[in-house]
Amino acid sequence: MKRIVSIQDISCLGKCSLTVALPIISAMGVECSIVPTAVLSTHTMFQNFTCADLTDQIAPIAAHWKAEQIGFDAIYTGYLASKEQIGDVCAFFDQFKTSENLIVVDPVMADNGKLYPAFDADFPAAMAKVCAKADLIVPNLTEASLLTGLPYKTEYDEDYIRQMLQALAKLGPRYVALTGVSFQEGKLGVMYYDQVTGEYGSYFTEHLPASFHGTGDVFASTCVGALMRGKSLGDALALAADYTVECIRATLENPKHPWYGVDFEQAIPYLVDRLR
Repeated sequence: MKRIVSIQDISCLGKCSLTVALPIISAMGVECSIVPTAVLSTHTMFQNFTCADLTDQIAPIAAHWKAEQIGFDAIYTGYLASKEQIGDVCAFFDQFKTSENLIVVDPVMADNGKLYPAFDADFPAAMAKVCAKADLIVPNLTEASLLTGLPYKTEYDEDYIRQMLQALAKLGPRYVALTGVSFQEGKLGVMYYDQVTGEYGSYFTEHLPASFHGTGDVFASTCVGALMRGKSLGDALALAADYTVECIRATLENPKHPWYGVDFEQAIPYLVDRLR
């Protein structure tokens, strides 16, 4: 069984970050260790949430694991709570990267054309340092714009997306997958690029008329799990896109669905069946 480690925050209540990554990756038959960067009472869409920063725990956890000679088939990062964590996460990569494992970075920091309120204007430059050490990054369009300096657009063509992918690849990762891409009404998906071979690929699925917190975490976690199960990058991204849509569909079908996230649990049987 493959083993990955996910480095991101955990909300005690709320369907995002490690609260999503751990059950999804485990359901896919992959061991998921965690390095929580912060513990929140709820995710940040709630009011009056509490937050305990765990920056000072990242290096000691890494040192203990290194002493125990523990290794990982993949390292997967999501939301990082502060610029101060960037150096520790990059050091973690340096300690545990091998010629055979995979570093996947979801540079969670922005959406809908805006940086998240918790971050200041120089955070994207810090996140670019994390992306530089990755094998695969999976930003959305807003994050890609902030990482590259290219303009954020809501209307674009394929040439613009290819330009964005090439600019992201210049940060350092071999593979870049840009999420939330749409060239046709009613369709939404991902376009990706391998800068070594120069090949592009894409996958589009149904665009449901709803938006929920945490769907990016569902997508990234599923992609990492699928890669660990031996799927190609294209197949892993396709499965991630389809499962995310199924999670949204299950949520819309539940009249009592929670406002704070998707009912990803209800769609886990679909995910397991697809893996078969």
